[in-house]
Amino acid sequence: MGDYELVQTIRFESARRLPKVPAGHPCGRLYGLAFYLDIHVVGDMTGDSGWVIDFGEIEAVFKPLRDQIDHNYLNDIPGLENPTSEVLVAWLWQHAAPRIPGLVQLVLRENDVSRVIYRGPGGGRRTLA
Repeated sequence: MGDYELVQTIRFESARRLPKVPAGHPCGRLYGLAFYLDIHVVGDMTGDSGWVIDFGEIEAVFKPLRDQIDHNYLNDIPGLENPTSEVLVAWLWQHAAPRIPGLVQLVLRENDVSRVIYRGPGGGRRTLA
């Protein structure tokens, strides 16, 4: 049948402050963002269901995470004391990957022009010769 790639998007809004930026950097002040998280799962259709994974299963895995970060101050959450988008997407991966078979990447969009793509620890890393 071949591999399929499913993408489920979850939206959440959070406030943050980046404490490790240089003095005077705008991200050193408190601000809010509307994030979009694209969850990419790759696999074959299984059984008689006609799907790779039920989108509802993906949503169920991310619901407690979304509940924890949506409309909250990220800096107060353990592991997110310096909540850059890179730190946040790795934190989401760490909590979700063991529960989603076929998860290959998370794409965290913090606005229309900026996003972070994360493929897990060391995943998809290219080295230059």
